[in-house]
Amino acid sequence: MGNSALKAHLETAQKTGVFQLTGKGLTEFPEDLQKLASNLRTIDLSNNKIELLPPLIGKFSFLKSLVLNNNKLTALPEELCKLKKLETLHLNGNHLRQLPAAFGQLSALKTLSLSGNQLRTVPTQLCGLRHLDVVDLSKNQIQNVPDTVGELQAIELNLNQNQISQISVQISHCPRLKVLRLEENCLELSMLPQSILSDSQISLLAVEGNLFEIKKLRELEGYDKYMERFTATKKKFA
Repeated sequence: MGNSALKAHLETAQKTGVFQLTGKGLTEFPEDLQKLASNLRTIDLSNNKIELLPPLIGKFSFLKSLVLNNNKLTALPEELCKLKKLETLHLNGNHLRQLPAAFGQLSALKTLSLSGNQLRTVPTQLCGLRHLDVVDLSKNQIQNVPDTVGELQAIELNLNQNQISQISVQISHCPRLKVLRLEENCLELSMLPQSILSDSQISLLAVEGNLFEIKKLRELEGYDKYMERFTATKKKFA
């Protein structure tokens, strides 16, 4: 990637507020970008080979969208958590095992995608994010869903294709959770809290590809209540 090409991208970004450089084999975050720290609203560096997000990411105080899908990130700097205007963060297909301790300070975050990483649990930091709508944690190595999940504010939680065998009953208490995806995990029917059916806001529960037949789910107490919510939601969008 030549300097002149990068310069052209920087000039465009200065006018548009969008810096997009995907699939160019970049091994590091372009340092020259910090010259546009006050201009940029969107950065997309997907499909590169970036291993490290530098601390200077914290300078992009007006950034609303950061997309780094399919890179080689193994960790995120604490400075990322300074981005108070960040609404969308896509980090699918990296090698992340955990999130920074201060991740809960990303107070504007609405959409978080961490599909295809190496997370082993649902990060507790997510529970502090009051505006979070959609969380995608599919294709990780998550084995259980802890009690802290009850504080999650998300509307949709995708946990497909993990190794989940246990789910805290607290998931029924998520105040805004409408869509819960648990396809292709390791769940026995006895490990699925019945309160998800009888006593939650969840109106779409996807559990295909676990260790039970779907028809057995229909026999559980509370299934009729769940179907009422499911049907009402369907009517709303029909």
